[in-house]
Amino acid sequence: MHDQQSSARRDRLGDPSDEWRAYQGAPTGTDIECKGWRQEAALRMLNNNLDPEVAERPEDLVVYGGTGRAARSWDAYDAILTELRDLDDDETLLVQSGKPVGTFPTHERAPRVLIANSNLVGRWDDWEHFHELEAEGKIMYGQMTAGSWAYIGTQGIIQGTYETLAELARQHYDADLRGKLVVTGGLGGMSGAQPLAVTMNRGVCIAAEVQADRIERRVETDYLMEFADSLDEALENANAAIDAGEPYSVGVQMNAADMLEALLARDEIPDVVTDQTSAHDELEGYYPSGYTVEEADRLREDDPEAYVDASLDTMERHVQAILDLQDAGAIAFEYGNNIRGQVQDHRGMTTAFDFPGFVPAYIRPMFCRGRGPFRWAALSGDPADIHRTDEAIRELFPDHESLMRWIDLAQEQVSFQGLPSRVCWLGYATDDEGLTERARFALKINDLVASGEVSAPVVVTRDHLDAGSVASPYRETEAMRDGTDAVADWPILNALLNTAAGADIVSVHDGGGVGIGNSLHANNHVVLDGSDLAAKKARAVFTTDPGMGVIRHADAGYEDALDEATRSNVRIPMRDHDAAARAERSERADRADRAAEDGGHATETGESAGRGDE
Repeated sequence: MHDQQSSARRDRLGDPSDEWRAYQGAPTGTDIECKGWRQEAALRMLNNNLDPEVAERPEDLVVYGGTGRAARSWDAYDAILTELRDLDDDETLLVQSGKPVGTFPTHERAPRVLIANSNLVGRWDDWEHFHELEAEGKIMYGQMTAGSWAYIGTQGIIQGTYETLAELARQHYDADLRGKLVVTGGLGGMSGAQPLAVTMNRGVCIAAEVQADRIERRVETDYLMEFADSLDEALENANAAIDAGEPYSVGVQMNAADMLEALLARDEIPDVVTDQTSAHDELEGYYPSGYTVEEADRLREDDPEAYVDASLDTMERHVQAILDLQDAGAIAFEYGNNIRGQVQDHRGMTTAFDFPGFVPAYIRPMFCRGRGPFRWAALSGDPADIHRTDEAIRELFPDHESLMRWIDLAQEQVSFQGLPSRVCWLGYATDDEGLTERARFALKINDLVASGEVSAPVVVTRDHLDAGSVASPYRETEAMRDGTDAVADWPILNALLNTAAGADIVSVHDGGGVGIGNSLHANNHVVLDGSDLAAKKARAVFTTDPGMGVIRHADAGYEDALDEATRSNVRIPMRDHDAAARAERSERADRADRAAEDGGHATETGESAGRGDE
């Protein structure tokens, strides 16, 4: 059955589109194909997702993460482009799991595109049912930013990885990772950011990756310094860098589980161990030990059940090795790929969660204040436009020390892929005019477009890894204080609210980086074209979106979120209601006490008077 599914999957994609071959990435410049910049931005971002510099397997419509696709088939891709070119400024295109299914008249402030990917009803929300539908061409896996046309390559996740490691360094070391060894697995589209994030924090990284071309690509794009011929060579170079106190990163072609076991056998205990292989998908994302890439690919086609068993067996060894390294003194955390959940669910490994996920360990305090990944792409294709927005960040937030350091590092070390883009973490924190950090920056970009200092519109979006747009018990909402890890109302509310606020693209997905049935998450885009309409939309969306992070965590009882709500005047009805009710009860009690006191005095006076009369 699985073999038939694999053949059906290949057949349904069709041959790569002639239009895609002609584009080979996003169109650039100031001339547009569509009827407005909001539609044009969607067309360019879709093609940017499928730029050969950006996507992992664009000829298969795969952007990253195993099978995360931008469109369901090449026919669907062509139809989306046609619809976007014909779309009026008061119409909305609907995309269901990568296929355009309808266009309706709405209004100018409504989203131009609404997207839903991979969503299944709870009882059927699992990989088996998903793969059956996928083989029939009825659904696709949108990952997080693949199916929402918001992927900007490895540069998109780099600051999130940097922030995670920076917080780890603050908690465990003297502010950075100088002289510390971080070992990990995976150098794909998302995981490829890990070595650069380590060296940005002054540390040393060894990364295992089974596919040599991925290692070579990270070296070519400056996300990785070297490709070692063996683990011994990697260790020798890494230890030399540690002794010198210099940042260094090296990739080694081997299975991550094998590498961790080899480190244990050598008694080479790293300071930090994590993993970002595509373990969420045991069939098409993760490679089992004991096979070359070519042998594993053949096994997947010939005997998928055997492939899955081999993957899960390797994952069990992989997690056990992380636990053993932790017992030996390493700091361990899972980087959001659900490898712990896989071996707990499929191999009955009761100790799988004895090391934490990265969000509860390092990121949640930022989420409580609405901080998260704010990314923007220059639709002109001109790097100078991004450099001008970098300067705008400096102008707006000169006292934000960590943000200033990030911009310096990004300008020096982060290579552009596809459309020139940048990412930085901004939050809610309002100024004297009530504008959030994100709104202030978006409005500044809009002004730069209006004045011509930025040569064409800029599209602002984000990762789904965000403060208030995800329900993911194995990642973003792991170990919530109030036990609401699996409550999925929040991402749905996020999508609805951002639609009401006027985002230009809004999407809702199932699965993401942890797999079908394990998360629900939402995303949005806002196109800053210099218009008054864009300013109104930016002011609204960049208040609602980070604000969802504040109220979600305030509702769960986090003091940082409650503090941010108070500081930035975020209305939380139940808190305000409870405070008012407490105040009213207190006032009633005070009145009762005063009345009792006054009445008591009166009675005493009366009684005394009576006794005197007697």
